[in-house]
Formats: sequence, structure tokens, C-alpha cells
Amino acid sequence: MSYHKKSDKETFHEYKARVIDPKSDSFCGAKWHNATIWLGHGQTTSCHQPPMHDIPLEELKGNPSAIHNTIHKKKMRKMMLEGDRPSECFQCWNVEDEGPDRISERVFKTLMFEESDLDAIPLAKWDDNTFLRTLEVSFDRACNFACSYCNPAFSTTWVKDIKDNGPYKNLQSDGRGHFIDTAPWAESIAKRDEDNPYIQAFWEWWEEEGGLADTLEGIRVTGGEALMHPSVWRLFDWFKNNPERGKSMRVGINSNLVPEKEKTFQRLLDVIQYVPDFHMFASCESTGAQSNYIRDGMNYDVWLNNAKRLLDEPKVQRFDAMMTISSLCLGTLTDFMDDMLALRDIYGIERSPMLSLNLVLYPEFQSIPTLPTYIITHYNDKLKEWYNRRKEELRPIEDVHVTRVIEFMDKAIKYPPSPEVLKKRHNDFKAFYTQYDERRGKNFRETFDPIIVDWYDTLTVEESEIMERGGDPATDGVFKLEKTNG
Repeated sequence: MSYHKKSDKETFHEYKARVIDPKSDSFCGAKWHNATIWLGHGQTTSCHQPPMHDIPLEELKGNPSAIHNTIHKKKMRKMMLEGDRPSECFQCWNVEDEGPDRISERVFKTLMFEESDLDAIPLAKWDDNTFLRTLEVSFDRACNFACSYCNPAFSTTWVKDIKDNGPYKNLQSDGRGHFIDTAPWAESIAKRDEDNPYIQAFWEWWEEEGGLADTLEGIRVTGGEALMHPSVWRLFDWFKNNPERGKSMRVGINSNLVPEKEKTFQRLLDVIQYVPDFHMFASCESTGAQSNYIRDGMNYDVWLNNAKRLLDEPKVQRFDAMMTISSLCLGTLTDFMDDMLALRDIYGIERSPMLSLNLVLYPEFQSIPTLPTYIITHYNDKLKEWYNRRKEELRPIEDVHVTRVIEFMDKAIKYPPSPEVLKKRHNDFKAFYTQYDERRGKNFRETFDPIIVDWYDTLTVEESEIMERGGDPATDGVFKLEKTNG
């Protein structure tokens, strides 16, 4: 994330009071100028916090910008301008309601935009089409990984697991149905890009005067695994053929950094030469065998070597280490961050990996509060010791991210879930990872710390029918914090 107009001396609270609050008590610039769009199956949202919603095909007629400017989003914008809180943005409201000192994600999201763009918003009509400054786009869910906390909506390898082995059984707490079916609602509506109306609308909006190619400051391609989709390479070809038009746009790619074929990674190194400002968002949060267990498909040695190859490229202006913080990564989390800070000694703070820690909230049984308080305390003490020892080496935003995880664990210790909730989550923890081991050829007991393994061995599974989905993911959304490459 790059920030505009906030000086080093201005605090986040001061920025909020000066720029955001005068517009309304619930204003967020991301509702207008940021979007996450899944073109494969035609859904969008304004950031990672609200659930995705369908892009009606009828809204695309004569208006390719409707892949972002849906009627639903326009209604949410109207609410914000009137000072009302859209319920879909509950994660920010929950943070802010904890007290006046709490800064929610909407502040960080709004900081991405020029104040002149933000000041113009209240002067326009709420239902006007608006342009994008930042875009995260997924062309498809193809992925060679099947991370434990991911699901078929974001990974074709996860789809294969469910097709080959059937639904995961005996799960009681996973109300979003992450592991029940193949997420058919996320199927790409066409096998070829040229037959997908959403992808075609994207390229139409991209090319038109005043369209995406002219207004975007940054585009970030996600997946699945971004490097597995042909439209990614079409995008790089556009930059090769339009050096002047694309000279001020940054391009980011989400990747697991472990492609199935080495030539794919070499191709990436070749094509980024045509991008003046290239950013890599690489997903990882643990090391060694634990990394491979959590992110099925991972080879940490390959990941680290490829990270260094990217950092050696002058065209790579930024490298983000995207960490997805679940209950299982805590054992080697600080080891991973040590590896990233070691790269800082080689490449300097400006080019070294940016540490981004993003909490897993769903599926709930894989989140940190599922662990017993003594285990959370053990790992929280470990993280606090690391933070106190190395905090002077952190960027301000990295400090925010690390302390946010510490505070989250502090809260989980002080306010654990109810015994009834924990019983279901513990059931699911054991049921899921038992099946995960069988399906993936893994071994929980040989992989994780004794403190986790000893507790795991005390858990039992209640035999029951496969749970019913608690909602429709097509409308309720499949929630993941800072979508990584599952």
C-alpha cells in the first residue's frame, strides 16, 4: 500500500480528523476508488472486508465500468455520504467501536488516494460512475496450491480435493461451508477469456479513453495463482507495447513463488522488464515442514531463493511478504520474519520485504482463538519477545501489523470463546486435520510443536452428518483476510 498526503509527523488519528471525518462519520475512499473483482465468475467488492456480490450482466450493457460501479456499491456509497454504516463493513465498525483510539482499515484504505480525489466525492452525485485508482483483479481461481485455510472458491487444487475425496465430514462450526463442495458458483463462466463477458468488459474499460489504463495508479493481479492465467501475460504484453501510456502505473502480482514449472518464473523475470514500477506480493508466513503443511504445494527453500531472485531485479520496486496468520503458523512465524529481516541487511530497508500480517478469521476453527489460552499465551509471549527485540527494525506500518496480532492474541486470552463454541471448533480442528493428513499425505504430529501436538491428541471427533451450509457463499461471501494464494 502506498500512502498519499500523510506526513511523517501526522498521526493516523490526525489524518482521520482532517480528511475523513469532515466528509462523514462513515466515509471510506475505497468504496469509490478501489475494487477487488473476480472476473472469472463475475463478482466484486470494494475491499477485502465486505463480502463479494454479483455483477449483474444487464448492468454491463453499454457500461463496462459496471464491473466496479454496480448498483449495490452505489447504494453503499450513498449510505456513507449520509453518515450511515453499511453493515457489510462490520469489521471496521467493530474495530472502531472498541474505543476512540482504535484505527480501522478504512483509514488505511482512504490513505491510498489523493486528497483532491477524495474532496471531489461529496460534490458528485452518489449514483455517478466513478473511476478506479487501485484495482485488485482475479481472472480465475486456477492455483497449484491448496492451502489449509483456503477453499475451492480460490483454488482449483482445492476443487480437485473435493472432487476426488468428497466433502470434509463431521464439521460443526464452519458455517460458510469452506470444505463441503467445489464452490460451483465460483466456476469461470467461460473456458476462454474471449467468451467471458466480465473479462471482455475489463479489457473494454481498460482501453477506452479515460478508462482503466488512464486512471489506475496501481493494478494488482491475484488468483488463485496469478501466473497461471493467460490474461496476466496479456497485461504484460500491453505494457511492452504501450510504454508511454503505462509509464506511471504500478503493477503488482500475487504469487506463491513456487510455480509448477521453472520456466514460468523465468518468464516473469523477463516480462517485468517492461513494467516501470513492479510490486511482488508473495504469500508465506512460516518455514520448513510447517510451511509445506499449511500451504500444501509449498517448498520453502524454493520460495526463499525465488524471493532473492526478485529482489536482485532493479525493476522490482517493492516486495511484500503476505503472511496469513492462523493457529498453525505461530511456531515458526518469528523464524520467517527473521528470514525477511535478514534480507533487509542485504537489500536495505527500501527494497527488502514489507511484512504484512493478516489474521485468519474464517474458517473459525483455524483461527487463533480456537487454541487453548495456555498455547496462545505461549506463542504470544514468543511474539512479544521477538517484537521487543526487533521493533526498531520495523517500518511504522509493520509495527502496526505486528502489534495488531499481539493485541488480537491478548484479547483471545482475556475473552475466550464460550465452551459451547470451543467444543465445536475443537471437534472441527481434529476432524479437518485428520482428513487433511489422509488426503494430502501429511502428518500433523510429526510437523508441529509438542505443545500443539499434545493438545491435538486430546481432541475427539463427534461422528455426525455433514454440516449444512449456514448461508449461500454466492451472496454471503467467502471471507479470507488479505486474500493470499491458497
